[in-house]
Amino acid sequence: MRKVERFMKEKNLEVGDYVRIIEKENGNTSVYEGVVMNPYELSSGETLTLKLDNGYNIGILVDQILEVEIIEKARPRGEISFTEVFPKKPELPNVAILGTGGTIASRIDYKTGAVHAAFTAEELAKAVPEIFEIANITPKLIFNIMSEDMKPEYWVKIAQGVASMLNNGEDGVIITHGTDTMAYTASALSFMLRDLGKPVILVGSQRSSDRPSSDAAMNLICSVRMATADFGEVAIVMHGETGDTYCLAHRGTKARKMHTSRRDAFRSINDVPIAKIWPEGKIEFLRDDYRRRTDSEVWVDDEMEEKVALVKVFPGIQPEVIDFFVDKGYKGLVIEGTGLGHVPTYVIDSIKRATEEGVTVCMTSQCLYGRVNLNVYSTGRRLLKAGVIPCEDMLPETAYVKLMWVLGHTDDPKEVREMMLTNYAGEITPYTRFDTFLR
Repeated sequence: MRKVERFMKEKNLEVGDYVRIIEKENGNTSVYEGVVMNPYELSSGETLTLKLDNGYNIGILVDQILEVEIIEKARPRGEISFTEVFPKKPELPNVAILGTGGTIASRIDYKTGAVHAAFTAEELAKAVPEIFEIANITPKLIFNIMSEDMKPEYWVKIAQGVASMLNNGEDGVIITHGTDTMAYTASALSFMLRDLGKPVILVGSQRSSDRPSSDAAMNLICSVRMATADFGEVAIVMHGETGDTYCLAHRGTKARKMHTSRRDAFRSINDVPIAKIWPEGKIEFLRDDYRRRTDSEVWVDDEMEEKVALVKVFPGIQPEVIDFFVDKGYKGLVIEGTGLGHVPTYVIDSIKRATEEGVTVCMTSQCLYGRVNLNVYSTGRRLLKAGVIPCEDMLPETAYVKLMWVLGHTDDPKEVREMMLTNYAGEITPYTRFDTFLR
């Protein structure tokens, strides 16, 4: 037990207690009042953290605390019940919101400063009341994880939840998701949801709901707008620029998070977005090759081979990197090569060994924009001869997810190549567009 936890136990302190602390440091005495916060997991364990009335946190070394007075004990928090509490309006479409984590729909517990999922209809109405004027909202929490903890098995669970909702009367489904791996999930759903005829929208926020600059509310409003539109694909909806003017809908297989913190972090790569959405209700479709809404029954094609790896080429990469995955029994490798899709020449023999032992090797480019072409230089031609599949202009993460899905259906090299080069969900742009490069 760390020092701060022993101190809290001795003083009968609990997270959420409102206290007055008298501290003595270098002969000076200070008095602080605030809410006891959870001890920081990665700290040395010697500091008591308070959330002050002004909203800022302060850390106080327990060895410098002279007195502690509990002004008000924390109130026990009840369990959140994930139920629909509002009656449906027959004139409005029905939209389900499936929660997987992230801060897009959250509430702030100001007693502890923690952010919690807001997933009762009542909580959503308080957080973003506008969405209830657009559609009848049915919230359901599937799981609550950090997006970096997303796994392929969770993609399957999300896909099954989406199909169940759409086949039971919902007009669209929104998936709230952390932004860091949202593009992977969007790609997976694009391949797994077959005969999809209604909108499936992934949405997140770059900034949490307790910040004045949060993008959560507008992103969610625009997502509900898109989920009720004449549209039948998987898309990501996020801010389209740094202000609060409009959002963009990006095709699920062509989107990438391009900035760590900007509100307009997502971009369509090698393609234009599907639509521009204003929170007030206007939707401007930016292309005409999107799938329209139908009444088809969606089904989940969730056969996935998880023993697939994504490998980035770097100067000095050793052949043993490729050998490692082959020796570990991996079925597929997606290589994020340099330029047109290259690796150091001394790695090619290991790639050839991989393909000869039945491992599918696909090539993408870490340049992102443009497309792979293995016919230009001798290195590329040697890779083709070694059995590498060039993945056109597919994003590395999209090719990674697609290869998992393809290998879940066949291990025949000819069929794998044919499926990888078949455009199932808009993942391959038929020709190189010169108007999409991010400037």
